[in-house]
Amino acid sequence: MASHRDELPEGKKGNVLDRSAVPQRFENPGMPPHSPRTTDVDPQAAKRAERQVVLLFVISILGSILFFVGYFGIRVEGDMYDVMNPEPTSQLRLQNLLLGAGIALGMLGIGVGIVHWAKTLMPDHEMVESRHEIRTEAQRAEAAEIMDTIVDESGIKRRPLIRNSLIGAMVLAPLPFVGLLKDLGPWNLQTMKHTLWDEGVRLVRDPSGTPIKASDITLGSTYHVLPENILGLGHDEGYLNEKAKAVVLVMRLDPSEVNVSEERTDWNVDGIFAYSKVCTHVGCPVALYEQHTHHLLCPCHQSTFDLTNECEVIFGPASHPLPQLPITVDSEGYLVARSDFHEPVGPAYSQRIMHRNQLEDETENA
Repeated sequence: MASHRDELPEGKKGNVLDRSAVPQRFENPGMPPHSPRTTDVDPQAAKRAERQVVLLFVISILGSILFFVGYFGIRVEGDMYDVMNPEPTSQLRLQNLLLGAGIALGMLGIGVGIVHWAKTLMPDHEMVESRHEIRTEAQRAEAAEIMDTIVDESGIKRRPLIRNSLIGAMVLAPLPFVGLLKDLGPWNLQTMKHTLWDEGVRLVRDPSGTPIKASDITLGSTYHVLPENILGLGHDEGYLNEKAKAVVLVMRLDPSEVNVSEERTDWNVDGIFAYSKVCTHVGCPVALYEQHTHHLLCPCHQSTFDLTNECEVIFGPASHPLPQLPITVDSEGYLVARSDFHEPVGPAYSQRIMHRNQLEDETENA
């Protein structure tokens, strides 16, 4: 009578695999058989794919042109906050639509065009080549020959229409980003050094424009304020640019909980402090106030500033405290500025550049 062990398949002994029966090497199966594409065997299909690639590159070119039309051709004129005149808002919406659509078409046309070119017209056969260090002149010549072969196989020399349309699309596509980079901030960073705040300028609520008395601000309250002299500016006179620099947060704290340096003892009014809303990281508006912890938070990158210690940075990527606006009260009890900010507002990079330029000027004058 055969035992249970004798019934096991060859190569098995109980629960143990007999390794002597397992092959130690496997043959290389090689590359799978190559299946030609329609464009490989049908010249008409290849020509059609070429036209499609060119069309996609042309779409990219038209998208870049559309961006320029919106950027230079649409002018937003008038007061966007005038509810009786909706035309500026309509102009702004049209401009944003053209800018967004232009960038999308410009980048999408190039990306999809290159992918379609690679999938339909460039060689798709698979091959394996061992990499090695290039040391001799013959090896360098061989590497150069391989690169020439790659260029030839891409078909860019045989298809000048694709080549020329691709060059046109790649030349125009980056230009919209140059315009957007320009609009991120002023080229002359000295403009960030001064705002509309000045001695005697009243603090007014944003957006109502009503002045604020010190008695109006209760313990723990917060106000978004602007300089009163900004109210007369129109959109064409730089209202938005001046507002972006001068916007301020005003809060009232218990004076016993605040550490004030000696040179700033007269910068607050009975615990009422005013600080720039422009984050010192990349310029986002700091607008979140935690009353219990006395922390100001930037919603963009979570930089956190401690109001009890002159808005020093306690968390996040910001590198230095928010600038403080010195304030006092006038004869009628309204809050007014003592002066402009004593340091430039905005991101740290602008202050570093201005400081470097100032040092260079002083060195040249010396």
